[in-house]
Amino acid sequence: MPTPLSSPWRFALAIVLAALVSHSRVSGATPARPNLVLIFADDLGWKDVGYQGSEFCQTPHIDQLAKDGMVFTNGYAAAGNCAPSRACLLSGNYTPRHHVYAVGSTNRGPQSLMRLVPISNKGGLAPENVTIADALKANGYATGCFGKWHLAGKDGALPTEQGFDVAFDSFGEGKLEEGSEGNKAGPRSDPKGVYTLSNKALDFIKEHRSEPFFCYLSHHAIHTPLQGRDETRQKFAEELADNQPNKMLYASCTYDLDDSIGRFLNGLDQLGLSEKTVVVFTSDNGATNASPQEPLRGNKGCYYEGGIREPFIVRWPGVVEAGSRCEVPVINLDLFPTFLELAGGKLPGEKQLDGESLLPLLTQSGSLERTAIFWHFPGYLDRPVIRGRDPVFRTRPVSVIRKGDWKLHLYHEEWALDGGAGQLDRNNAVELYNLKDDMGERENLSQMSPEKRDELLGDLLSWFESTNAKLPIEPNPAYDPDGTPKTGGRTRKRGNGR
Repeated sequence: MPTPLSSPWRFALAIVLAALVSHSRVSGATPARPNLVLIFADDLGWKDVGYQGSEFCQTPHIDQLAKDGMVFTNGYAAAGNCAPSRACLLSGNYTPRHHVYAVGSTNRGPQSLMRLVPISNKGGLAPENVTIADALKANGYATGCFGKWHLAGKDGALPTEQGFDVAFDSFGEGKLEEGSEGNKAGPRSDPKGVYTLSNKALDFIKEHRSEPFFCYLSHHAIHTPLQGRDETRQKFAEELADNQPNKMLYASCTYDLDDSIGRFLNGLDQLGLSEKTVVVFTSDNGATNASPQEPLRGNKGCYYEGGIREPFIVRWPGVVEAGSRCEVPVINLDLFPTFLELAGGKLPGEKQLDGESLLPLLTQSGSLERTAIFWHFPGYLDRPVIRGRDPVFRTRPVSVIRKGDWKLHLYHEEWALDGGAGQLDRNNAVELYNLKDDMGERENLSQMSPEKRDELLGDLLSWFESTNAKLPIEPNPAYDPDGTPKTGGRTRKRGNGR
């Protein structure tokens, strides 16, 4: 899939849109190359914000951001958990291109219950992979990364080795070594280090306010262990009548994250930079089982909607219409080409992007060229999700396509071992849903809509070829569903992304 920036008409459109943007401002002060801010939450689910109807989380500042910008109602993460989602975001590529599929290992769970040998995982984003920071830096932007990186494993590299001028991480108790992994709570006055990270990001912006900048504010919240300030915990202890400590902590951690985001955005205002700055807010994957995402199915780690659909907001005063909504499906790897087009930049080297610039949607001046978006996870993740397909795993090997209102899941075990395409009527390899009518993925239409099923399946198989996606096909010799489950290898420390 070629990057949309490679086509001549896209270059021409960028020039026209830049002129329109400049003309749209009464003052004419909006630069052709705006500042770029990406606020990235950790494990914040689609239902965990007020504007999406959360029943116990309060997020007034994120809600205000939604009122001030465009909400993408079908915004997605490119993977169901932390590391692969971040690899997709920063590289602008789907998982088959960078091979970061999971945190640590794709062999997670009882090996005796895995029917296939999973495709091995890359432990980090390879240093030769051009990132969004590389591209923006090459085009004159100051670049700063503040918070969680999670891509510096044995196959990866540090933020400052992948395009960032500055990298800072902390849980609120002093600076961490660059590329550090793991999760902790931090001091009670600064849960998960949300205030420290937001303040450091603002310091970077103050230093570079006279030049275009890209600020990647990648919070650790609300990943476990959950934590909140004393006053926030007291607030929710009083307001949540059911007196559930976990719910109180979840709401507190989310509230304090939101408060830090509000202070950060207020800092932009005080610096006079809000109208010159594009702010994007989203999350890396769905919520944990501590926060049911109904009406969405599933949670973090699966590829039902609850695992991958996210809050997704873009604010650009004077250009993006305040309070607007866009129903077009978008995915976090679209941010690379979007930012690069806003920067008026060129793509370094032979880099190929899988996403598409969202600028036509943001300016309501056009549509996207693509017809579908994809996910590919050729491994196993332990711990089941709410209303999942499996009682043991969050997901087994699966690939997914969303095309319009339709979404198809292809499960590799049944596809490889139970007759594939020739036995679709009985092997349960495919699930098909119409999300317009059934966003909760309750009614599998694969047998009732075979023509649509085959259309999406054909598109998915073609995508495998175009991305050289690896599918697990080798039967697992340790498979023994009637024996004593043997726990698969986890090559990570407990709590490091799950």
